[in-house]
Amino acid sequence: MILLFASWIWNLFGSNAGGSATEINYSTFRQQLRAGNVEQVTITGDRIEGSLIEPAPQPEAEAETGEEEQPTFTEFVTFLPSFGDETLLPLLEANEVQITTQPDTGIAWLNLLISFLPFLLLIGLVILFLSRMQARGQQILNIGRNKAKLYQRKAERTTFDDVAGAEGAKVELQEIVDYLKDPGQVQRLGGEPPKGVLLVGPPGTGKTLLARAVAGEADVPFFSISGSDFMEMFVGVGASRVRSLFEEAKKSAPCIIFIDEIDSVGRRRGAGLGGGHDEREQTLNQLLSELDGFEPNQSVIVMAATNRPDILDPALLRPGRFDRRIMVDLPTLEHRREILEIHARNKPLSRDVDLGQIARSVPGFSGADLKNILNEAALLAARKNKFVIEAEDIELARDKILMGLEREGLALTDEERRLIAYHEAGHAVVAALVPHADPIHKVTVVPRGRAMGVTQQLPERDKYVYPQNYLLDRLAVMMGGRAAEQLEFETCTSGAENDLREATRLARKMVLDWGMSNWVGPIALSDGREEVFLGEEIANRRAYSEATAREVDQEIKAILENAYERAARILQEHQPALNNVAEALLAHEVITGQTVMELVGVKNIRERTISHNHNGRMGR
Repeated sequence: MILLFASWIWNLFGSNAGGSATEINYSTFRQQLRAGNVEQVTITGDRIEGSLIEPAPQPEAEAETGEEEQPTFTEFVTFLPSFGDETLLPLLEANEVQITTQPDTGIAWLNLLISFLPFLLLIGLVILFLSRMQARGQQILNIGRNKAKLYQRKAERTTFDDVAGAEGAKVELQEIVDYLKDPGQVQRLGGEPPKGVLLVGPPGTGKTLLARAVAGEADVPFFSISGSDFMEMFVGVGASRVRSLFEEAKKSAPCIIFIDEIDSVGRRRGAGLGGGHDEREQTLNQLLSELDGFEPNQSVIVMAATNRPDILDPALLRPGRFDRRIMVDLPTLEHRREILEIHARNKPLSRDVDLGQIARSVPGFSGADLKNILNEAALLAARKNKFVIEAEDIELARDKILMGLEREGLALTDEERRLIAYHEAGHAVVAALVPHADPIHKVTVVPRGRAMGVTQQLPERDKYVYPQNYLLDRLAVMMGGRAAEQLEFETCTSGAENDLREATRLARKMVLDWGMSNWVGPIALSDGREEVFLGEEIANRRAYSEATAREVDQEIKAILENAYERAARILQEHQPALNNVAEALLAHEVITGQTVMELVGVKNIRERTISHNHNGRMGR
């Protein structure tokens, strides 16, 4: 098409654009011919080109009257009229003009192509449309194929050495590895292979990494797919993809199928308004059928991961489908250190970096969180053009993850800074004096994220059981900020919003879930399960009466009021210490926990002996 267009442009303008020939009308040509001024002509079809003996003025100059001399021409071009001219040849011979003729080739062919150009364009559009329809048809035909990614054995292998912590999960999964390596051992004893393994744990604890480690240890193919990849807008596609996935797995047996976030496709059936049979339930039914239809000698293990096992369909968890349920909990202190060592292998760390201290400073962090800390520290060190990662960079990265970015350029008045300083000093002084509170790590009034200041407490060790005295001290620490505001300024601010929300949530769990209420008694009024389906939330009602609900609200209020009164009493008795900590925060903005203890007058944690007696009752 581009070549045709270029030829057409050349045919119209190219022949005249490149030379000095002047196009004249046919009458002027005959006048010059009669005058004997034409020397030679070249005739090509209807086109006549020639040269004159004497230069002639431009044809337009004959009708103009101007003083300036008009341009002349020697070379000319003209065209025969459509009706022809039978007297032209005798006239040329009479004036002894040299005649040259050339065949008219190319112009007719070009005109023919130009005439068919619209049809060529139409044919091209039809071909393009048909090719697209064919590609789309292939996509529609392949829409039922699974989207699982296959990790072959030759790829980089992940083993149990790459997974720190989760020792109990490794022991359970070692049986799967042994079976995949030697299925005959189990079959000789009359046993059947486990049909499925469900990894349950909080996000970021390494469930996917464990599944890949099992495949790496057993040296078998590994099919990985997310639960949402089964779902599509077309009916029946999810079930078709399940069938396709298991067909491919059977061809590659022994192998592992890993379904991440299985709760997206394995939710309890019949939930939601109406309880209709939707596409998700059809996909789940097919998955249940494939799981229960395995032959013992097929050696295909299905592994799945979820952080919401409470919403899975009971048929998915029965024996014969997911036989094993392995808990992958948050790492302990020692395991956090091991995880940090793994992620620090390819990072240059300074000598002042203590991975054990870092692990102790981040209780409750998952493996993904620990990896993120070292990565953020590396970015901060690179921003400062350092060659190694220092402890300061890791500390800043931890604060950034826990509290958010530092809010620079925030214009605070002196009164606002004093309010924030006394608020955080109230938290710090109460935390330093109550006997069961976690040790203070540092106190800062530098605004970060949505917080204007933070009092950080780090436990000496991981806690798995929370005594009632510890929870009461924690509530008192939460109320310390509001009590300090009231004591120093005789007012209250919006800065206690998060403290009050967290304290209310904790007090409600103490009453409803843990039976830590003398008034309500040792009874669990909450079912311990968060409703995730609208239909269940509407259908289910609380298992206690309105009168009991009123008592629960009054007990929660009494617990919070007692915590506030206790914090206020502590601050009144130690007001000089409160003033000292607040002034230190105004002067330095960040102080360590050891500094707080010295300002309060407590040398170590064991000297905290303030009574936490509440007249023998928690609430009223």
